[in-house]
Amino acid sequence: MDTTAASTQPTASTRPTAPLRVAVILGSNRDGRFGPVIADWFLARAAAHPGIETDLIDVAEADLPTRITFSPGPEEAGRLAAVSERLAAADAFVVLTPEYNHSFPAPLKTLIDWHSAEWQAKPVAFVSYGGISGGLRAVEQLRQVFAELHTVTVRDTVSFHNAGALFDDEGRHRDPGPADAAAKVLLDQVVWWGSALRDARNARPYGA
Repeated sequence: MDTTAASTQPTASTRPTAPLRVAVILGSNRDGRFGPVIADWFLARAAAHPGIETDLIDVAEADLPTRITFSPGPEEAGRLAAVSERLAAADAFVVLTPEYNHSFPAPLKTLIDWHSAEWQAKPVAFVSYGGISGGLRAVEQLRQVFAELHTVTVRDTVSFHNAGALFDDEGRHRDPGPADAAAKVLLDQVVWWGSALRDARNARPYGA
C-alpha cells in the first residue's frame, strides 16, 4: 500500500472552506431613513471578518409588491425572482431593522412573507436601531416570525439606542469600541451557525 500518496490527500479538516454567503437585509424604505448609515457600518465590520461574503438586499430597491399572490404580473415576478435567487443563495441572514410603533417595518414583513424555503434551516441575526429601545422590540417580534419559517435566530444582537446621536455626519460611530465588539460576537455566532447548518443541509436535505 502506498501510504505516501494516501497521506497527501486532503482531509475534511484541511480542505479549504467556501466563504459563508450572508445576505444583509436592510428593512426600511422610509423617506429620510437612517438605515443606510447602519448598513455601511455593519458591512464594514463584516468585510473585516474572515470567511464571510455579504450581499446587501435593500427593501427600498427590491420594491416588492405588497399584494401577495400566486400569480404576480410579469414585472412583479421579475422583481420577486431577483430577490428570491439572492435569498436562496445565502447561507445566513442578518436583518437590519428600525423600530416603528413598537414593531418592524411593513416592507420587511412583505419580503419575509413572499418567501418560505429560502429561509429554512439557516441562521438569522439582527442589528436594530431606534430611540430609547434601540429597536429591540422589533427584534423580539421578528424572532417569532422567523421561528415559523424554520430558521435559527442568533442569540446576540447589535442594537443602537438613540441611533442618530451615536454617529457623526460622516457616518462614523463616535464611540466604536462597544459596538465593534458586539458586532464581532454576532458575526462569530453567524459563522458558527451558518457553517454548521450548511454542512447539515449538504449532508441531508431539510424536511420542513
